Amino acid sequence: MSTDFNLLGKSLIRLGILVFLFIITPITITMAFKALDKFTAAPEIYFAYALIIAAIVALIFTIFYAFKTFSILKNAIFGSK
Repeated sequence: MSTDFNLLGKSLIRLGILVFLFIITPITITMAFKALDKFTAAPEIYFAYALIIAAIVALIFTIFYAFKTFSILKNAIFGSK
């Protein structure tokens, strides 16, 4: 039961990307709802809805990426069976 340093390095890089996603995703969701509140004309409202859908997809991807990252980090520290 030793630490795999190569896998640990890769998981720490993924953890850095995850922190970036944790910052960007809520900002994108906030911008999307503000755009929905501000825009009322037809072309802009479609952009707001598209931004909301993209933000929700990014949120789901961030949650999935978090689980995968912590699983890899766990395997790097404790070893896989």
